[in-house]
Amino acid sequence: MAEAEAAGALPEVVVIGGGIAGLAAAAHLGGAAGGPARARVTLVEAGDRLGGKLKAGEVGGIRVDLGAESMLARRPEAVELARAVGLAEELEPPSTAKAAVWTRGALRPLPGGQLMGVPGDLAALAASDLLSPAGLTRAQAERPAPAGDFGADGDVAIGAYVAERLGPEVVDRLVEPLLGGVYAGRAAEISMRAAVPQLLAIARGGGSLVEGVHALLDRPQAGGPVFQGLRGGIGTLPQAVAAACEKAGVRLRLNTPATELRRTPSGWRVGTAAGPIEAAAVLLAVPAPVAARLLAVEVPAAAAELAAVEYAGMALVTLAFHRAELPAPPPGSGFLVPPVDGRSIKAATFSTQKWGWLDRAAPEAFVLRTSLGRYREEAALDLDDAELVARSLADLREAVGLTARPYASSVDRWRAGLPQYPVGHQQRVARIRAAVAGAGALAVAGAAYEGVGIPACVASARRAADELLTPGTGA
Repeated sequence: MAEAEAAGALPEVVVIGGGIAGLAAAAHLGGAAGGPARARVTLVEAGDRLGGKLKAGEVGGIRVDLGAESMLARRPEAVELARAVGLAEELEPPSTAKAAVWTRGALRPLPGGQLMGVPGDLAALAASDLLSPAGLTRAQAERPAPAGDFGADGDVAIGAYVAERLGPEVVDRLVEPLLGGVYAGRAAEISMRAAVPQLLAIARGGGSLVEGVHALLDRPQAGGPVFQGLRGGIGTLPQAVAAACEKAGVRLRLNTPATELRRTPSGWRVGTAAGPIEAAAVLLAVPAPVAARLLAVEVPAAAAELAAVEYAGMALVTLAFHRAELPAPPPGSGFLVPPVDGRSIKAATFSTQKWGWLDRAAPEAFVLRTSLGRYREEAALDLDDAELVARSLADLREAVGLTARPYASSVDRWRAGLPQYPVGHQQRVARIRAAVAGAGALAVAGAAYEGVGIPACVASARRAADELLTPGTGA
């Protein structure tokens, strides 16, 4: 009885959105992630599954990821969540991280000693043969920092700044494909402050950009792998978090889109097709356009800022081959493709070689995947599946000599999949958070704010959950 009374005294919180941020927030609030329950939680998700861009599936009878496939381990939040929901024994780093760049007509090794494509080791850059002789000479003749002070809140587009210092080829063939792999965006528009704050600190300090990157990378790093995966795929993470949430008493409602959000004397009312839900507090873990719509009446200043956040779309093509039909597996973990080279695909991942668990699970098969489309270049998403597969195979044939035909394939389109972080993004986020905080007992979380990776989304969820339940919020 005492436990029931204690549980009944907890505030009612509604989490809107069942991606990894919403699930992490529900777990954090509901006591499913290692701590005590701090609220009675109802999570509503518009779709028929949980996990957002973390999606498990099958191709040719093989379990694979059809969305995100790994998580940064140097940030602890995602690995901590996996451990908290019982997946500690399933964590497994990549078998190989040896990647390449397909450019200037050949696969060339991705050079070490670089920070999101900005070189800190010119000898490694030269050895990779990534740049043309003229491009390498320009990079070696680093120009002084452009005039102007970044200021306390200063920002700059990564592409323009690095091109000014080291030349356009460094941007075209290194920075662009690496940033594109994270944001599906354009280096000429992506905020250095939001996307690579370590680089902004180096730039503000003056001096050589190359030497600054070298010094940063030369510092002792925490032990352990840089990235982690999960046996069975990263798509198992939201499933495990959802199971832990249900065990802790969190109510998970699929096919329940939130239609409106209104203030009440005691908190908030979330409108849904199944009827309204009354709550002391609400946490929105949905894409920016959805959050903008829900906040339009009660927090119009935040809604206007959220409506201005743009997104990029992409298609992932997963292909399964009979391994016996491959003369030799393609080398390494995969390759990036600079947009300047004009190819259809933007990257290829040799999943069977990258993930030991996949190799062990399907020893007779070879699985790889390609990605197509990026910010303002999303026409590929409107092509039919057969055409996307054909374009992928054509590029793979030219890049690595792959002539075998897949026995199974899957095409997954992630329309409006990745928010863009242009110059001024962090200032916009600050304005959104200030407006939301002013409404009381309301918080936002997810990829639209401080990072698109899984650890950043989990951290965003924890922060939002803690903000909801701090004294004075009304929850």
